[in-house]
Amino acid sequence: MRRNFPLNTVDAFLVTAKHLNLTRAAKELCLTQGAVSRKISTLEEWLGYSLFDRHARGLHLTPQGNALLPEMQHAFEHLLSVANNACLKSRVIRLKAPTCAMRWLVPKLVQLESAAPDIQVELTTTVEHGVNFKNESYDAAIIFGQPDTGGTLLFEECLTPVISQHLLPDEPLTAEILSRYTFLHPTRDRTDWSLWLAQNTDITPVMHKNQHFDTMDLAISAAIQGFGIAIADVTLVAEDLRRGRLVQPFASSVKTGACYRLSLRPGNESDAGLESFKAGLLTLSL
Repeated sequence: MRRNFPLNTVDAFLVTAKHLNLTRAAKELCLTQGAVSRKISTLEEWLGYSLFDRHARGLHLTPQGNALLPEMQHAFEHLLSVANNACLKSRVIRLKAPTCAMRWLVPKLVQLESAAPDIQVELTTTVEHGVNFKNESYDAAIIFGQPDTGGTLLFEECLTPVISQHLLPDEPLTAEILSRYTFLHPTRDRTDWSLWLAQNTDITPVMHKNQHFDTMDLAISAAIQGFGIAIADVTLVAEDLRRGRLVQPFASSVKTGACYRLSLRPGNESDAGLESFKAGLLTLSL
């Protein structure tokens, strides 16, 4: 079997066969006419026959060149397709996500790395809840807000109190006992706790001690360490509840109307890498 096939000559053959004109072929390939001609001569020498007949009015494919052309085109297109797919698989996905979503997102990324090692994610965390693709260079972003923020729904925010097992008393958690705890707030106000208590009017604790955090993740971490009782999203604490780091003392939960959504850079929605990434977030279970 002959070796050292001059692969870098194939594009010169295909483009010249398309135009049957060295000047136009050279322009498309960004080469000189002499360079294109030398490439074709190299390929002809390797093959052992001529690909073109040179005439005063231009070029014509020889019978051998005409027979070789479709096979060479098919092989070249296949090579480009393989290279394209390899490029897509190895491309890093730049993801922006709010810190409040980390408890849900990080285990997903760990699973995704195991299930689809070709998908690489470059994660940037922020306290912001949105994204501006016009000014930010991310490929995708997890956004938190109302349903009209666009993108693909990941999960709805649903709040419930959570507490460390070590702080939970053996007796039922009454309003009087609840009032003894430090209330951990995921925001600078008491909105989330107030929303849950409004839906559970049989529980009326007095908030003597309060601690406010900038993110829900910080409030959840404080609850795990036994600082007090936090109000948290059911999905975000699912793994903590499963592992016993936290317990849910009340069965009730309340939807806030907000949700977490995945938004992709406009124009890239059909990108194979982003599609695989989105599918992974939606299907992998914790």
